[in-house]
Amino acid sequence: MTDITTAPTHIAAALAALAAAVLLGLLVHTSVRYLRADDELRASLRLEWRIRRTWKRQAPMHGLSVKDHTPTTAAQLATKDGRKPEVRELVPKIHTRVDRTGVTVRMRTLAGIGLAELQKAAPYLADTWRCPRISVLPDQPGWLSLRAVRYDPLATTTAYRPDGTVPKDLGTWPVGTDEFATAVKLPLKQVPGVTVAGLPGYGKTSLINGLICRLAPSNAVQFAVADGKASAASEGDYADTASRLFAFVGDDLAEANRLFHKLVKLHRGRYAHIRKALGTTDFWKVGPTPAWPLVVLVIDEAHTYFRDHKGSDPATKKLAALAHENARLVEHLVKKGRSVGILVILATQKATGDALPTFIRDICPVNLSFAQNTADAAVAALGDDIRNWPDVSPVSLRDPAYVGVASMALPGRVGFTRVRTPYVEPDDAARIAEQSAHLTCDPATLLPGSGGPEFVKAA
Repeated sequence: MTDITTAPTHIAAALAALAAAVLLGLLVHTSVRYLRADDELRASLRLEWRIRRTWKRQAPMHGLSVKDHTPTTAAQLATKDGRKPEVRELVPKIHTRVDRTGVTVRMRTLAGIGLAELQKAAPYLADTWRCPRISVLPDQPGWLSLRAVRYDPLATTTAYRPDGTVPKDLGTWPVGTDEFATAVKLPLKQVPGVTVAGLPGYGKTSLINGLICRLAPSNAVQFAVADGKASAASEGDYADTASRLFAFVGDDLAEANRLFHKLVKLHRGRYAHIRKALGTTDFWKVGPTPAWPLVVLVIDEAHTYFRDHKGSDPATKKLAALAHENARLVEHLVKKGRSVGILVILATQKATGDALPTFIRDICPVNLSFAQNTADAAVAALGDDIRNWPDVSPVSLRDPAYVGVASMALPGRVGFTRVRTPYVEPDDAARIAEQSAHLTCDPATLLPGSGGPEFVKAA
C-alpha cells in the first residue's frame, strides 16, 4: 500500500513530466515548421518570435498597458498584515499569424487602450520590431489587428493578364490585393456610381481598362466612354478597347452632351419597360442578361465636362451652358440609373467640388483614390473620415513605388484600406477587345419597339 505522504511527490513528478512533454512537443512542432518553411516564411517566423518574446516588455514602453488599482479576490486573501495589494500592470493579450510577407497580430483591447493609442504607437513598434511599416485596423469587437510587414507588398508591381473567359459574377469588381495579401473586391451590384481620383499617371485609367477587360467577354455588359483627354476613339487611353465600346466621345462638350442625353433617354425607356420585361422594377434582382445588359458609362477626366467656364463672350457662355447641362444629365444617371442597370464610373484628378460637382460625387457610394498631393484632395476623394487614418491616406502614396496603389473604404471594414491594383498591358487590352468586339451592341436597340438589336461595328 502506497504511503499517502508520498502522494504529493508523485503528483508533482507527474505534472513536471507532463509539462516537459508539452514543452518538448511544442519545440519539435516549432522546429519542424521552421525547417520545412522557405526562406521568406522563415524570416517571418523569426519576426513572430521577436514580437512574442518582447511584447510584455515593449508594450508598457509604448503606452500600451494600464494600471489596475482594484485588487483581485485572490490578491486580497493572499495579502497579510493589512497591507494593500500591489497595483497590477495589465498588458493586452496578443495572437499572431505568420505569412510569407509578415505577421498579423490580433490584440485584445483594454480600458483606455484602443485604436487611437495603437495607431500612435505603431511607428515606434515598427522600429522595435525592425519592420518598414505597421498598419492598424479594427477587427472584431474588442480586438484590433496589426499588420507587421518585413517588406511592403504594396510596393511590388503586379500585372493582370486577362484570359478572355466570361466572369461568373458580374456584380463584383476584383480590384487587386491589400497589404494582407488578401484579394479585394468592390461591389457593382446595386451601386449607382463609382468615383476614382488621383494624380496623373498613378493608375486611374489602367484600373478602369482592367475592369473593361474583365467584363468584355460577357455579352451581358455594354460600355460607353467619355474621355476628356482625347478627341477621337483612336486616341488616348481607351484606343485599345475602342472596338468593345458601343459609344465613345472625346473632349468635345457638345458630343458628350449628346451621349449623356442618349443615356438618359435609355434610362427612361428601360424604366418604362422594366416591370414587363424583367418582372420587377429592380434590375439587380434578375441581374445582367444579353437582352438587358449592364450599361457601364466611364467618364474619364470628368472635370472636362463639368468645369464652370467663366466669361461673357458667346463661345464661353455656350460652354458654360453645356457643362451645366452635362452635370444635370449625369446626376440623373447616377441618381436613377441603378435600378435599370446603368452604372457610372467617374475618374478625375481631384474630386473637389469645382472638378466633380458635389451633388454627383456625394451620391456615389464607392470611392477610390490613388496618390494625392494634399490632405484636402484626399478628403474630397474619400470623405472627411480619411483624416482619422493618416497611415492609409492617399497623400502617403506619392512615392513612385506606389503607382497603382489606391486607398478605399471597403464594405464590412472599418476605416480605409490600401490596395495594389494590377497593371494591364495595352496589348492584352487590345486582344480582349478584338476577341469580344462582336458582342458590342447599342443597348437602346434592345428595348421593345426599337426594331431589334444593332451591333456596333468594330472600330
